[in-house]
Amino acid sequence: MMRAIVALASAAGAAAVLSAPAAAADTVAYLVNVHVRPGYNFPNADAAIGYGNSVCDRVAAKMAYAQIVDQVKADFHTADYYQGAYLINQAVNELCPAQIWQLRQSAAGYTVPA
Repeated sequence: MMRAIVALASAAGAAAVLSAPAAAADTVAYLVNVHVRPGYNFPNADAAIGYGNSVCDRVAAKMAYAQIVDQVKADFHTADYYQGAYLINQAVNELCPAQIWQLRQSAAGYTVPA
């Protein structure tokens, strides 16, 4: 009897995971958090979205987190790790939430350089 209950619970859990809707992009939230924020100086919303999508592409291509951070810092002429990390976080969370797991995997064990 207990095995049947466990099997049913497992099947129900698997069905819930398989039928869960995919996370949707929120371009407006990304623009509010990045385009309006000082420091990035995007010339317009399309440039901000395009850059965010390029970050998503890098994450999807399994580029190392440290390399993405370094590229963002170079693109915005800053040594501020947090400014780079913030943009990466916003891009992935708002424009390509399906890549959150990949970003977490890439960033595992990363430490901010001293």
